[in-house]
Amino acid sequence: MALLLRLQTRGLTNALRGSFRSSRGLSTAASAEDDLVLLERRDSGVAVLTLNRPKALNALSDGLMRALAEKLRQVDADSSLKAAVITGTGKAFAAGADIKEMHSREGYSDVRGENMLAHWNSVSNTRKPIVAAVGGFALGGGCELAMACDIIIASEDAKFGQPEIKLGTIPGVGGTQRLIRAVGKSKAMEWILTGEMISAQEAERAGLVSRVVPAGTVLEEAVKIAEKIASFSSPVVQLAK
Repeated sequence: MALLLRLQTRGLTNALRGSFRSSRGLSTAASAEDDLVLLERRDSGVAVLTLNRPKALNALSDGLMRALAEKLRQVDADSSLKAAVITGTGKAFAAGADIKEMHSREGYSDVRGENMLAHWNSVSNTRKPIVAAVGGFALGGGCELAMACDIIIASEDAKFGQPEIKLGTIPGVGGTQRLIRAVGKSKAMEWILTGEMISAQEAERAGLVSRVVPAGTVLEEAVKIAEKIASFSSPVVQLAK
């Protein structure tokens, strides 16, 4: 009986250790994922969300998109926040999807199975207005993310584009729909079917972006617009959106 009790106790201890290691691993992973998008709450009622994978040019990994969706849920739930700005750390707003992750998938069924599109829908489904502050590259999924926002402010050095055609795929998270609505069918088809890169100035002329501002000022200018929006009645602003 004593031996059986010792074995049971040892088994329980090992199980608890394993559970602790597992929960610690999940906690560490969640913490690392949380750092992929930084959330700053400003007294003016504006939330600034910063994509934080500068070494990967803010490539839109599953973890980053999950973190962005979660931070946007927090923004929507916080009554002190009236508008938001999304920007990127380093040389890019977002240079597109995470190619390494794409190679690990067998097909579109994997994407649907992981419910990836729900993370993307969280951007356009956010009730509060979102301003994209685009500096550097906004390519592929990065361009689609910017278009999912309500207003795009671009640095003079920003570059836009949907180069998926060159990789044997298509803009799969709203690009083919939103780009047509933004710039018209003919121009959108030209950009999508050639995969060419578009300057900030051309994007402004075509109506893709609201305005182009000097390099280094894009976040400041985007926040100014968001603060102006935040000064109005939040229910009315949300109805207008």
